[in-house]
Amino acid sequence: MKFDTELVGKIGSMALIDKKDNMIDYTRVARLSRELKPGYIWVSSGATEIGRLDYMMRAGKELPDTEESKADYAAQGQAILMQTYRQYVDSKYSVRQILVEHHHFNDPVKSAHIRALLLRCRAQNAIPIINYNDAVSQSENRRMEISALARSQAVVHECIDNDETASLVACLVKAETLLIFTGVDGIYTDPSDPSTLIEEIAGKDAYELVENIESYKKYCSGASRKGANGAKAKLEYIKEAAAQGTRVLIANAKYSIREVMEGKARCTAIHIR
Repeated sequence: MKFDTELVGKIGSMALIDKKDNMIDYTRVARLSRELKPGYIWVSSGATEIGRLDYMMRAGKELPDTEESKADYAAQGQAILMQTYRQYVDSKYSVRQILVEHHHFNDPVKSAHIRALLLRCRAQNAIPIINYNDAVSQSENRRMEISALARSQAVVHECIDNDETASLVACLVKAETLLIFTGVDGIYTDPSDPSTLIEEIAGKDAYELVENIESYKKYCSGASRKGANGAKAKLEYIKEAAAQGTRVLIANAKYSIREVMEGKARCTAIHIR
């Protein structure tokens, strides 16, 4: 298969946060940012949590636990998130923020527009940083739109989890590798026992690979934070990308991109043999 993009990478919210000090883990962001280059597409969660922490630091309190507050936090956090990436990405590269929503992946015309935008980045020496546009996405309205789409088309993408967004982007740009960074080393048969890491899920073709992914989903439970979908959802989301021939790597964000890509870090690798 011919691949149009070298890497689509994604990092989760909790992997970006220094839990001890309740702030961005600047060391981790700096390390990862310095590895980004044209040909890489980066999907970054974190805007909402970073916005929450920044608001608390400035106001001395949290906002009420509502959908509106999530939008407010996301709007505040996006500026900080992009400022941080721009600070650490090599200055010879452009950095471009791309905010997406579910309808960008459910409409062929919009999907084609996003694909072209992303593929132009490499030729223009730019690195795209993608996030879901939480600041303007209202959950009730989104549910109504998704419900309406489900009545007219067989497959509908919701994109409320950036694992799904990253996988859809990998499919859209035909990525050679999809790297999902999280807070653990990969997928486990027993999440409480690090020795049970599943190092490989493979198949001789797309059909066998998808069957094997399904068989491992039974081991998955739990999530890293409230609202996250956890390992089982990750395996569900990456199936389409893996089936098209993209190598999927689920790894701990404590490792560098290079270490994971070169097989020098513990992770779960999912691929067609």
